[in-house]
Amino acid sequence: MTAPHTLLSARTQAMSESATLAMAKKARELAAQGVQVINLSLGEPDFQTPKHICEAAKKAIDEGYTKYPPVAGYADLRQAIAEKFARENQIHCEAKHIVVSTGAKQSLANLFLALVDEGDEVVIFAPYWVSYVEMVRMAGGTPVILESDLESGFKVSPDQLAQALSPRTKAVLYSSPSNPTGAVYSRSELEALAQVLEAHPQVLVIADEIYEHITFGERPFSMAAIPSMAERVATVNGLSKGFSMTGWRLGYMAAPAWLAEACEKIQGQITSGASSITQRAALAALQEDLTATYAMRDAYLRRRDLVISLCNAIEGIKTYVPDGAFYLFPEVDAFFGRRAGTYHIQNADDLCMYLLHEAHVSLVSGGAFGAPKCLRISFAASDEQIREAFARIARALAQLQ
Repeated sequence: MTAPHTLLSARTQAMSESATLAMAKKARELAAQGVQVINLSLGEPDFQTPKHICEAAKKAIDEGYTKYPPVAGYADLRQAIAEKFARENQIHCEAKHIVVSTGAKQSLANLFLALVDEGDEVVIFAPYWVSYVEMVRMAGGTPVILESDLESGFKVSPDQLAQALSPRTKAVLYSSPSNPTGAVYSRSELEALAQVLEAHPQVLVIADEIYEHITFGERPFSMAAIPSMAERVATVNGLSKGFSMTGWRLGYMAAPAWLAEACEKIQGQITSGASSITQRAALAALQEDLTATYAMRDAYLRRRDLVISLCNAIEGIKTYVPDGAFYLFPEVDAFFGRRAGTYHIQNADDLCMYLLHEAHVSLVSGGAFGAPKCLRISFAASDEQIREAFARIARALAQLQ
């Protein structure tokens, strides 16, 4: 019989596993063996979904929302999303510009499948979320990575963007607030990038704003609010992060009508509409006040400051102050080349595995995000867990010589 793995498509064999999910899997395997692992690797809020959202879902079941919903989402939800974009982001759109999907990840996949042909280039700002590159490749595109570092505030400059654009560029992709760095592009910074893009009318922009509600300074600005870019930006968002609804699986996007129609067409052949119950819960999330969301944000701010102080107490970890999301992305290359017992730390991957097995703390290597000198630390965890995790990390790092 033919070996099963040889039957897999070249596309599947070439695809990397999600590094965040892989580390979470390793942490679960150790936990199953009785090891007390503290997991700071996943991008998942540790709060419960707000009660009023859960009540809306229960009501939807009682009211009979148990049938197939429209592929692009219920009309009233799409209208509510359009109103949210106008009210909170100054993005003026209509329901026809909105597509509701099974998570923001599907919204992104729809966009790449709708836009990218074999050989097209997609410019991606790094550090980037782990799935961006594989999604672009799966669609047949070529990722073009623009690097940034801690010294630049993990932000790409207009000059970098100008040099990266070519006749083959189909789209530019970035997240703000950023996963993994928490960097937030200001209005003036996005306007400067838009000025570069104005000379390249064939290039679309995909703005991932899933962490919009977890910011610690000024409210994030949306590139789609710039008049010259209004018809050239697809803005992706969702409920997972700001409303602690990761398991509910609902994302959405606003895009030019022709692009929204194409994404609806693709989604109709793959999953059809997102969960009917989740959509009714989403309506409550978007139309009621954000008191619960802001309470979560305030907790993340306190935890951010705690994590920064704990990192600063460990010599060799180079930190900064993220403006959003719930991650710190410090540089840790000072530990490369060191040893402890049978461990030889040559890169961030080695350091992550060392800390997982010796400190029993799960983190993610920055190499998965296009920044091999860094680690991603999620502070979507309790203060107690964070303090214990860093006590373990400090002890383990002190053993490296």
